[in-house]
Amino acid sequence: MPDQLTERLELIANPEHSHLLTGLQRGIEKESLRICNNGKLAQTPHPQALGSALTHPHITTDFSEALLEFITPVFSDIDESLECLDKVHRFTYPNLDGELLWTASMPCILEGDDNIPVAQYGSSNVATMKTAYRKGLGNRYGRLMQTISGIHYNFSLPDDLWASLQKQDYDKRSLQDYKTESYFKLIRNFRRFSWLLIYCYGASPAVCKSFLRGNSGHNLEELDNGTVYLPYGTALRMGDLGYQSNAQENLKICYNSIDNYIDTLRRAITNTHPDYEKIGIKVDGDYRQLSDALLQIENEFYSPIRPKRVTQSGETPIGALKERGVEYIEVRCIDVNPYLPLGIDADQIRFIDCFLLYCLFERSP
Repeated sequence: MPDQLTERLELIANPEHSHLLTGLQRGIEKESLRICNNGKLAQTPHPQALGSALTHPHITTDFSEALLEFITPVFSDIDESLECLDKVHRFTYPNLDGELLWTASMPCILEGDDNIPVAQYGSSNVATMKTAYRKGLGNRYGRLMQTISGIHYNFSLPDDLWASLQKQDYDKRSLQDYKTESYFKLIRNFRRFSWLLIYCYGASPAVCKSFLRGNSGHNLEELDNGTVYLPYGTALRMGDLGYQSNAQENLKICYNSIDNYIDTLRRAITNTHPDYEKIGIKVDGDYRQLSDALLQIENEFYSPIRPKRVTQSGETPIGALKERGVEYIEVRCIDVNPYLPLGIDADQIRFIDCFLLYCLFERSP
């Protein structure tokens, strides 16, 4: 009897179904630091010519005012995705007033936390919340860690393909319930095998010494006066020097089902953490963080992959998942490739797509 992977491959190889693969949907979010000609982090505010970081559909900022984030719409055509990302880059560069975009995931020359400006979005309630959340990240983990860049890859299957897979499984639930459970199967396998993406596409084996803040407790070797590296290293960004939180090490998020995931994540958002309680929330009229829980909001959970759904006004991410199920997944372990103009190319996208389909098609206990 054929295994599940073989059955899935036979299904999509059938001419009646193979065309459904052209409907795979992708959205790309790519981060880049603004830097000066001397290689140091830009201290200037978000350029006015790039529009509002709060409302612009394609150009915003992440943690820092100097950390640009480019966002594409959802496309089913790879070339259209990359063409859109290319246009955003071409629009941005003439409006940087002589500044440059740093091309690597590990940051440029940094001069301490005080010289990393936190992103500003205005005076509205939403804008104030976004800035307060970022202040909380800085107070919890330090601002240097928040200057690391990456690519977030959003991926989903078309409903027609989902319907064919559901029919093959003789599944009688609603299509959305089937999709949600299947996305969690994909996530479980991704967490087992994501090392492959890091091995193949890791592009952060070196880092500027300024990022280490004089820390000697590492095993990196000196490349030159300003750079250290790890021989045979792939992605320092995904290791101990990258996005990591000692407080989150004991956070056991469960991916067995959407209910397990929401319940464990909700506890992390509502339960006070002693170290963060000491920071305070609002002190002398100024927000230091959004809350003193282990996670201020869901996005603070450092995971290489997340189940996602577009939220409605006033809705939280886990509230949207609870109400309407998983809509797509977000892959977060991809380095910016410094040898590519856009940080990613079509060949890498095709590989990621194949890898994610494997994670979906293979059995996932």
